Amino acid sequence: MPAPASTSSIVVIGAGFAGLAAATTLAQAGHRVTLLEKNDGPGGRARVFRAEGFTFDMGPSWYWMPDVFEKYFARFGKKVADYYELQRLDPSYQVVFKGPEAVDIPAGMAELRALFEQMEPGSAARLDAFLKEAAYKYEVGINKFVHLPGRSLLEFMDWEVVSGAFRLDLLQSMHTHVAKFFKNPRLQELVEFPTLFLGATPQNTPALYSMMTYADLVLGTWYPKGGMHKIVEGMVRLAEDLGVEIKYNQEVTEIRVANGRATGVATATAFYPAAAVVAGADYHHIEQQVLAPEYRHYTPEYWDSRTMAPSSLLFYVGLNRKLANLRHHNLFFDEDFTQHAVEIYEQPQWPTRPLFYASVPSKTDPTVAPDGHENLFLLIPVAHSLDDAEATRARYYNLLMDRLEKHCGHPVREAVVYSRSYAHRDFAADYHSYKGNAYGLANTLKQTAIFKPTLKSKKVSNLYFTGQLTVPGPGVPPSLISGQVVAGELLKELS
Repeated sequence: MPAPASTSSIVVIGAGFAGLAAATTLAQAGHRVTLLEKNDGPGGRARVFRAEGFTFDMGPSWYWMPDVFEKYFARFGKKVADYYELQRLDPSYQVVFKGPEAVDIPAGMAELRALFEQMEPGSAARLDAFLKEAAYKYEVGINKFVHLPGRSLLEFMDWEVVSGAFRLDLLQSMHTHVAKFFKNPRLQELVEFPTLFLGATPQNTPALYSMMTYADLVLGTWYPKGGMHKIVEGMVRLAEDLGVEIKYNQEVTEIRVANGRATGVATATAFYPAAAVVAGADYHHIEQQVLAPEYRHYTPEYWDSRTMAPSSLLFYVGLNRKLANLRHHNLFFDEDFTQHAVEIYEQPQWPTRPLFYASVPSKTDPTVAPDGHENLFLLIPVAHSLDDAEATRARYYNLLMDRLEKHCGHPVREAVVYSRSYAHRDFAADYHSYKGNAYGLANTLKQTAIFKPTLKSKKVSNLYFTGQLTVPGPGVPPSLISGQVVAGELLKELS
């Protein structure tokens, strides 16, 4: 159903999760919304492509925090089930340790406690205590903390946040926090793993984000049948039903400003007047390249000093056989975690012996590959700003194939019928990603909440920013929240 009579025209730049969430929220409030997307389809990093009968999600592949998606659709009187079907994965994922030893992470809490107890006697009770604290952080973090716009310290003068400051562990690292509960290195890696989605090492991530481990181990790992892009398709349907006009292949080249206010945005082929603009594209690109110099509120030095999340080297692979000994999600922790982290964050370089992630969605969903075939997605987290030459990509492709063949116990390379790589220069070309990063701004303590780039321009009064370089941070659920938060701030000021 279209939105009610409009009060003003708003342009949203970028049809990723944040842009779609902002556009739908603004349209529901009665505004005419035009959503401009640089690429030929929606989703941003969550785009999809098809080749040789395979359907590949290009980016996000983990569905966590199902309550965030449920609350988003509920605000429009809808349910997740109106747009896609969810399946909880069990096991949630497999972890391949050195040895090699493969461990399935069960969805059931009783089985999970038994696994912990087996790996470290006495740890089941400590897991209960850890998750109890993490549940509190999740409740406060997701329902309060991450919904704050980060524009003033006064936002944090909430009694529950203030009174529970110590329980939120804002000043303690995730690594230190985890070490209080578990001594087994494998359990520590397992519990710390979810924070890697936040773009920093556990040593540099606030313990507040143990709420991510709660989301993982308690709320579970899910899969939208048909792939992660089904979420995007659902959001696009919702947007169009609300009257949002989505235009593809419309890269914004200019935000026009008069008397300190944006008057609209220009692409190569059109000008779109606007009473306000929400930028869901790369914050750095919009601010440093699209805006005229006099309207930029951060300096190049400021941006260069930010701690960026890693980039990724990705491989999309189609095989004409099934793969043994793999689950839907597989984490290869069979090399030194610390060394790989150093080569990402402290001494940026191509990793010597990288950890990696393998997703095989065809284990769950037969629609993403032809009969008898397998859909394989491989990801190596790497430092940003690296030279990703084809020879380098090929070297790591062969390295991963060697390790997969060892783990699977059969040939893999010879079964490949389709392959495509994707890394730094592709992120930059497709999304204007700053320094070729994959995940945005790292969620370090010095880059949390009010210390992130502001969601509202300091020099253009009706220009707002949303997405993974501003509050609340990187990841699919945070981006979904980011779009709603920025829309809420804009609606307050428009009213």
